[in-house]
Amino acid sequence: MPQGQPESVPDDGLTTRQRRNRPLVLVHTGTGKGKSTAAFGLALRAWTQGWPVGVFQFVKSAKWKVGEERALKVLGASGEGGPVAWHKMGEGWSWVQRDAQYSNEEAAREGWEQVKRDLEAETHKLYVLDEFAYPLHWGWVDTDEVIEVLRERPGTQHVVITGRNAPGKLMDFADLVTEMTKVKHPMDAGQKGQRGIEW
Repeated sequence: MPQGQPESVPDDGLTTRQRRNRPLVLVHTGTGKGKSTAAFGLALRAWTQGWPVGVFQFVKSAKWKVGEERALKVLGASGEGGPVAWHKMGEGWSWVQRDAQYSNEEAAREGWEQVKRDLEAETHKLYVLDEFAYPLHWGWVDTDEVIEVLRERPGTQHVVITGRNAPGKLMDFADLVTEMTKVKHPMDAGQKGQRGIEW
């Protein structure tokens, strides 16, 4: 793709503008570092365009402090770009209160139900479903249902899904798939994650 030009143009009856503005499903998977970071970088681009951004963090604990969360919340509240809504599964999600018996599997399903409601209402223009590949891989959320919902979503809503072991069906369906491959990592030499690099 030299200078951003596609190698071929399908005979689909769409104009260049229609094809360019088609809503996308993106998947960042693989064993390497940077899947979520790349998705949050995409959220920054969306923010600068004035797009409403919804971040849904699956799996990661609410206690886990992610640097991008603070930055995007501050930017979203600044009134300069688009609004940013941030939801963490470990908090029991912001729209529901549950008791201590509330499992991660139930939380993941409930999070997906909220994403479905937001897609139907066209709440955001970009959805970051961070670590969502895990609930799909573990069978907590049905991959076929996710694909169908994404296929039928209204408007021009873009969705990026991150996490290891993204199901093959999802990767086949997605418009863009990036597989992060670990070549080397400081943890291999016994070094724990550090502030400013891992969070």
